[in-house]
Amino acid sequence: MTSHDHSLLTASELAILYGSYANDTVSICMLSYFLEHVEDPDIKASVEYGLELSNMHIAIDKDIFAQEGLPVPLGFTEQDVNVQAPRLYSDEFILHYVQNIGIMGINAYSMALPKMSRKDLRDHFTQCLQSSAELFNRTTDISVEKGTYVRPPTIPYPQQIEFVHNQNFLGGWIGEQRPLTSTEISLLFMNLYRNSLGNALLTGFSQIAQKKKVRKFMARGAEIARHHSDVFGKFLDESHVSAPVSGDFTVMTTAEPIFSDKLLMYHTNALQNAGIAFYGESIASSQRKDLITAYSRLIVEAGEYSVDGTNIMIDNGWLEKPPSAPDRRELTKG
Repeated sequence: MTSHDHSLLTASELAILYGSYANDTVSICMLSYFLEHVEDPDIKASVEYGLELSNMHIAIDKDIFAQEGLPVPLGFTEQDVNVQAPRLYSDEFILHYVQNIGIMGINAYSMALPKMSRKDLRDHFTQCLQSSAELFNRTTDISVEKGTYVRPPTIPYPQQIEFVHNQNFLGGWIGEQRPLTSTEISLLFMNLYRNSLGNALLTGFSQIAQKKKVRKFMARGAEIARHHSDVFGKFLDESHVSAPVSGDFTVMTTAEPIFSDKLLMYHTNALQNAGIAFYGESIASSQRKDLITAYSRLIVEAGEYSVDGTNIMIDNGWLEKPPSAPDRRELTKG
């Protein structure tokens, strides 16, 4: 190896490694439980593939930690899941959940890769990106074949190229608006779909959480997801765009603990933070003022919810501190 290969990890590389490790340990717990209950053999194969990828990622991460002399994060272990607990979600929900792992991985790793300096990490996260795309493609193929794929809306093809010549294209904050563009439709639909999935996930979490405060937090999250879905659906409906989010996201009635409250809180907050990032992307790609205002308002609501979740984690000693800069003021105290 050259001296460059031995360069210390940058703050960006540390942040991404530690975050990826925690997320993969959550995936291992979730997918291990799903594997015990999924009945459809095709969906089971996708769960097995997702679990295989997460275990592979963890093994590589641990090697890097060892090479650098870094402590391995605790993350989440078999102590955070009871795989023998009763079934909580339908096979179709499980398929959509695994598909969403692929989607989240594509987004996370594509953002992580440009922040990597060292070749070994670039190689690792390039493979993570490719495997996430493969997971998404496999689950999407299965969903299409089984007729459970939630297809985005269609609009008529344009007949000619047009240019915008009037500021009315930007619309106002209230009142009559122009029809949605294809980009705006795409973003509204994906945010509607993710919130519909999140509503089902958190409804299940609210049933199995052990602490009362955690149960209330999960129920509140499910209500927020329903509210956000309604907002996105209303925008689509006003432009007479069909939003066929009709997946069978069935949640069973079990209330037996399955995942630790610590895992439930971390998973929920991670999804909220990812959702805020998606809303930020939506603001950047939307041109109607009313859409930008709506996304901005929903970001604030999601952000407040995420802060409340972080406070619950801190109060219970569940929040692992990420690698941080030294506190120079503390070090200079006599």
